Amino acid sequence: MLDTQQQILVEQRVTNEAKSTAAAYLLWFFLGTFGVHRIYLGHLKTGLAMLVLMLLGMLTFGITSLVVLVWWVVDLFLVPGMIARDKDRVRARLTAELSR
Repeated sequence: MLDTQQQILVEQRVTNEAKSTAAAYLLWFFLGTFGVHRIYLGHLKTGLAMLVLMLLGMLTFGITSLVVLVWWVVDLFLVPGMIARDKDRVRARLTAELSR
């Protein structure tokens, strides 16, 4: 178990090392239909899936572009949860390091 000083250190490092909410939303707004915000937040597979679907839609004028646009809007509400999970992952890693 960590003492208070170590917990404060962990929370400071979580603040410094976790992904930025502002950066995530800027990427979502400007490049989100290409999945860049998902890649930034550590969701490489789904980010690449968005990229491929969007490029296919652009090349074929297909329905995949509409699917990606819906996915992009849904991600507006999913980004906070992705950031919270990233913070939890960083917190767990730092707690494990200090517990040794």
